[in-house]
Amino acid sequence: MECVILIGLPAAGKTTFYRERFAATHDHVSKDLMRNVRRPQRRQEQLVSEGLTQGRSVVVDDTNPSVAVRAPLIALARAHGASVVGYYFPTDAADALRRNRAREGRARVPDVAIFTARTRLEPPSLAEGFDRLFVVRLNEPERRFEVARA
Repeated sequence: MECVILIGLPAAGKTTFYRERFAATHDHVSKDLMRNVRRPQRRQEQLVSEGLTQGRSVVVDDTNPSVAVRAPLIALARAHGASVVGYYFPTDAADALRRNRAREGRARVPDVAIFTARTRLEPPSLAEGFDRLFVVRLNEPERRFEVARA
């Protein structure tokens, strides 16, 4: 059982990565799916806890930009005996903006969301409590993800 934490700017490829790598085996927890929830952070933690309590692995698909934001998720996973795996998506703001502009409907975020996330983004480290940490780069010409140990 594991808790996977995706980390990166909006439009970095996190949700597509989830669909390709984890959709068949892990619960998907995303604040993007909680638009009408009054306290999305609390609901996110509740869904993570429920999944782990029932012995299911989960993926937290959000920007998760800082150590302070990731710490409660790591603590929650530890409390349930889950391993904690991080996937960091380093992305230039210009690339995120370009990909975001190709999105339609609710999938598209305001440009300011990308700039705000960029200012808050702290690259993760194993010292935070991750059991494993990976760096994910999107190879756009080949339409595939390249994953390497951090």
